[in-house]
Amino acid sequence: MKKFLLFTRVVPRWMIMLVDLVIVAWSFSTSFFIVHRFEFVNILRGYFFIYTGLYCVISTIVMYVMRVHIGLIRYSNTRDVLRIFGAAFASSLIYLLTVNIWLEHLMKINMVTINLVLLINFSVSSTLLILLRTMAKSAYFYLNFNSAGKKTVVLIYGSDSNAVLVKQALEASANTNFSVVGFIDEGGKKIDKEIQQVRVYHFDKLAKLKEKYQVDKLIVMNHHLDEQTKKVAFEQCLALGIQIVTVPPSDQWIYGKLNLQQMQDLKIEDLLQRKPIQIDTTRISEDIFGKRVLITGAAGSIGSEIVTQVLGYKPAMVILCDQAESPLHELQLEVEEKFPQLCAKIFIADIRNYRRLYKLFEDFKPEVVFHAAAYKHVPMMEENPSEAVLANVQGTKNVADLSVLFGVRKFVMISTDKAVNPSNIMGTTKRIAEIYIQSLKDSPANYKNGVPVTRFITTRFGNVLGSNGSVIPRFRAQIQKGGPVTVTHPDITRYFMTIPEAVQLVLEAGTMGKGGEIFIFDMGEPVRITDLALKMIKLAGLQPEKDIRIVYTGLRPGEKLYEELLNIGELTVPTHHPKIKIASVISYPYKQVVADIDHLLALNKKYDDVAVVNKMKDIVPEFISKNSHFEFLDDINGNEEEVELMVGK
Repeated sequence: MKKFLLFTRVVPRWMIMLVDLVIVAWSFSTSFFIVHRFEFVNILRGYFFIYTGLYCVISTIVMYVMRVHIGLIRYSNTRDVLRIFGAAFASSLIYLLTVNIWLEHLMKINMVTINLVLLINFSVSSTLLILLRTMAKSAYFYLNFNSAGKKTVVLIYGSDSNAVLVKQALEASANTNFSVVGFIDEGGKKIDKEIQQVRVYHFDKLAKLKEKYQVDKLIVMNHHLDEQTKKVAFEQCLALGIQIVTVPPSDQWIYGKLNLQQMQDLKIEDLLQRKPIQIDTTRISEDIFGKRVLITGAAGSIGSEIVTQVLGYKPAMVILCDQAESPLHELQLEVEEKFPQLCAKIFIADIRNYRRLYKLFEDFKPEVVFHAAAYKHVPMMEENPSEAVLANVQGTKNVADLSVLFGVRKFVMISTDKAVNPSNIMGTTKRIAEIYIQSLKDSPANYKNGVPVTRFITTRFGNVLGSNGSVIPRFRAQIQKGGPVTVTHPDITRYFMTIPEAVQLVLEAGTMGKGGEIFIFDMGEPVRITDLALKMIKLAGLQPEKDIRIVYTGLRPGEKLYEELLNIGELTVPTHHPKIKIASVISYPYKQVVADIDHLLALNKKYDDVAVVNKMKDIVPEFISKNSHFEFLDDINGNEEEVELMVGK
């Protein structure tokens, strides 16, 4: 019986139709009896069976046409109720017209009596049909609730129509295992009121609700994640051990219904996200619209986002340059799907290959260049200095020199906070690239009739959330495997910014640059990596140290405890955008920079790591190695004789 009521199999539509017809026949008969005061002898001598049979035939046709029987009873809603009322009304109207036109003269019918029967029948039949669906729905959910074992107790964030839709979707799902105990909101007139038999609570009562109901999850729609007050509320949830689950807005539900697979754990990127950045889209559009734009490192985390945002401004052409074949192929498919009307050219090339890049510039003649190609992983570059120099110094020089040669209007380089007082090979190569890019404003080749041909602009920012190989994807993978989560040092901190936010600021800074500037971005407050790990574990619904351990592995080669955005000798100049400042960096004469870099690249061809790193320390005096096997070079202060001795060994 219980299995039948739970509708493990869908009840045939003809059976629903038959039950509805029985209800309609009984209702009409009862109404007829009531009007005739239950005088059965006189009723049966009359035309009772003709009246009832005709009404049943008409009702059957109307209900079939209006599809009253096709919906699953357990999921009946307001539309089904309105459909029942409509069918009952239409049946009565058609019956009345039929009697008036056809039967009234043949059988001498008292129309007052018929009208009264129809009125009573409309009320009774529609009520019974709706009651059947309501009782079946209630029985299904009651039995389903009590048969599913332990329920996941949830609160729904908000009390608007979207929150109500989430509740209805959870309760309507055949596979749901959720028990909604309330809505929770920051304030408003709905606090302490009930919506669909569930109370709306103020967020201040979260701790009491957790204790009273043993709340497991808080469900929130994605578009509710931007406001700071809500993020504070989420922090409170994490402190109480309440897991936060997000669902997409209702217009993104599959076939208008919430698929439980669309429910996702809140991501740390959402928790760290800041208020949306306001940018001057008009100026950016003037810079990009109708232009030929080259993006190096296009398949990387930053590069692919630059591609997406640049295409939004309708350039004449975008050249996507990268050496990674598979990621570039995936990017190509994505671009063709999202921007089928725009011209995007794929060019596989290594920026270290000058001749291959020459072919690119010769064929496509880009007007704007966004240079995002680089090696970025600190420990790996510490072990491979020659490759870091080839990619980050030689590669950048190749792209920049060709930009001047082919008259590129603007060159924007993506740098990093690790270039400030660098403690590793990667950061130092980026700083050398910055120095070269900045010096090009004084290059004689970059001037035509006293006017610079190419404006060179550098943007410097910290870590971006979720980039390839960064700490967040690594932590997420470690948590999914059951831990441990590895952190290098308990006190290590980093600046973080979302990828779209960083690229928005890159595009905005590109419109400001006159040539030679290094723009730094407001990265907000630094984040302690241990705190990041703790939050990610809690967001996964797990307990730190109980379910997932945190293990400290020690600082890696070249790694700092704290990153900086400015050198001690640098000051900042504000711009019209509050999140972008210009670093008044230490500049070097163009001829000296070229001589130093040529010397560095010549040493690099010999693959003599010690000599290369020593020259890097000469070019960037603030470069002090940390946790690296090159620390000895700082101890001998670059003494050439001692360096040569070390090379000999």
